[in-house]
Amino acid sequence: MSVERRRTVGDAIFVDEIGIECGIHGDFRLRSAYQPIYAPRGGSLHPVAVEGLIEPHRAGRPVSPRVFFDSVAAPERLYVETMCRVLHLRNFHNIGVDGLDLFFNYNPLVNDHAGRALAEIRLMSRHLDELGLAPAMLVCEITEQAADDALLARLVREMRRDGIRIAIDDFGTGHSTVERVSLLQPDIVKIDGGWFAEFCRHAAAERFFRPLVSSLHDRGAKVLVEGIEQPTHLRVALEGGVDLLQGFLLGRPALAGTIFNEEPLAVDALLGFDNKVVPLHKRR
Repeated sequence: MSVERRRTVGDAIFVDEIGIECGIHGDFRLRSAYQPIYAPRGGSLHPVAVEGLIEPHRAGRPVSPRVFFDSVAAPERLYVETMCRVLHLRNFHNIGVDGLDLFFNYNPLVNDHAGRALAEIRLMSRHLDELGLAPAMLVCEITEQAADDALLARLVREMRRDGIRIAIDDFGTGHSTVERVSLLQPDIVKIDGGWFAEFCRHAAAERFFRPLVSSLHDRGAKVLVEGIEQPTHLRVALEGGVDLLQGFLLGRPALAGTIFNEEPLAVDALLGFDNKVVPLHKRR
């Protein structure tokens, strides 16, 4: 990123009276929201990370992120993606909870110029210490967009060299395939929520999902299922042996500054079981 670009992004970010930062782009005010990510431990789910997501507002009301991003002209996309990432990094401390990792999205199509793309990553890494962040806390999610494989592999090597972990987003759709897993060798593979919800409609979902999870584990990747919205989704994911879970059933995105719920979630309560009901798979 050039000096001019950095100054422009900084000039478009404002801090409110309680220290929450937001960005301005056209008619939109951009706010950071964070959705919790959980790890199963025994009979509970424990928050271990959050994903930074942009919540756009227009005329004081939230609007769909798709509406906002579809309105961004092609020459402005790199600028906007940079602003979103800066907002998530700067607002992360407002969660007020130690020990959480931060996932952020990276669209490989937003910058197809190798020099500029590498400069963006190096600039971000240089400023992490100023924000009280360690590279090992960060997970870069590569979205399922088409991209030049050689450039993408080079960007991933650069981030890894700085200590940032890599996740492949939306696995099961588009370009997030086994081939991309082989190319990038991610630390985490995120199973697409829409694909997974459709998969869970099949009677043999559990039987077929576990081998997929095992194959990804064999490649050295942890498996995260996103879009957990129903107890059935949670059951199939847990019985498949996944490492991480994310979705509205567990926790919705909350704006930066919202009190973060650190309490573990009871799996039986989420599945609809109470203390007086024994799950079928536990009966003898």
